[in-house]
Amino acid sequence: MEIKAINAQIAQAVSGMKVPAAASAASAGKAAGGADFIASLDSALKSVSSNQRASSELQRQFQLENPNVGLEETMIAMNKSSISFQAAVQVRNRLVQAYESVMNMPV
Repeated sequence: MEIKAINAQIAQAVSGMKVPAAASAASAGKAAGGADFIASLDSALKSVSSNQRASSELQRQFQLENPNVGLEETMIAMNKSSISFQAAVQVRNRLVQAYESVMNMPV
């Protein structure tokens, strides 16, 4: 699974949450909290994406037998990338689950 698919699913869930949440937050005077959440989610996804790009570049450099790139460094970058990706998937799953729970609440 690629990060673009996760980004699209998270963006869809967040955009679905923006309209009702923005209306209720505006009436409560707490719209800034939602913006902070979206900004931190966006920065986290950008971090995952940059980890994946760095890992791919290290893999490519190792395959090209660059003497400045070691196997240990490459493996650590690959593991960091994998862990951050798995964390992003879990966050997406929890967001979708929370969104579905809110949407299924009786009014």
